[in-house]
Amino acid sequence: MDKITDFLNNQFKPLQVNDSIADAENLFLDFNYSHFPVLEQDIYIGSIAKEDTEILTTSHLINDHKYNLHRFFVRNNMNWFDVFEEFSKNNTNLLPVLDEKNQYVGFYELDDVLHFLNETTFVKEDGGIIVIEKESTDFTFSQICQIVESNDAKVLGVFISNISQNSTQITLKISQSNFNEIIQTFRRYNYTILSEHQEDSYLAGLKERSDYLDKYLNI
Repeated sequence: MDKITDFLNNQFKPLQVNDSIADAENLFLDFNYSHFPVLEQDIYIGSIAKEDTEILTTSHLINDHKYNLHRFFVRNNMNWFDVFEEFSKNNTNLLPVLDEKNQYVGFYELDDVLHFLNETTFVKEDGGIIVIEKESTDFTFSQICQIVESNDAKVLGVFISNISQNSTQITLKISQSNFNEIIQTFRRYNYTILSEHQEDSYLAGLKERSDYLDKYLNI
């Protein structure tokens, strides 16, 4: 699989602080970016947003509005998940990339990172998704993996998908082997199963008893 840095883009030079708002506006007309990086004497100072260029005076320089620039970026040594998280947090489809000396080295496009994500084991490999929940102080990833592997399955990916005040929600992708046994084992360890599964004999049993009760009450 490619490295995330293989998608580093230098196709377009960054805007300069002495460029006009009209220059930025023309760039956004030609390319479907939400933001674009701005440099001042080769130093990254932030990114200008497309929506800002639509309301600012086109004859002004970017320098006249540099304190309104968005100052997000990623490092060239960050992993793909952290990069993806920054895209989400900043609601952008372009992220400037700086090296360890804070020098601008290029940018990542969201479409490229999504392509990279599609090549990861979590997305690419065949498997099933289970969403579980437990008290935040009462679970470990080692226990979760042990439950899956003790049922002759493999963990293809796992991440925390939500955290509330008292509980943590975990999303798992596993090889589809002994799916029902895995679900029941999680229940024995007091995990709540949030996702629905046709293989879940526990829920199937509940439905069967419910249907029987409905039939009895309607006699």
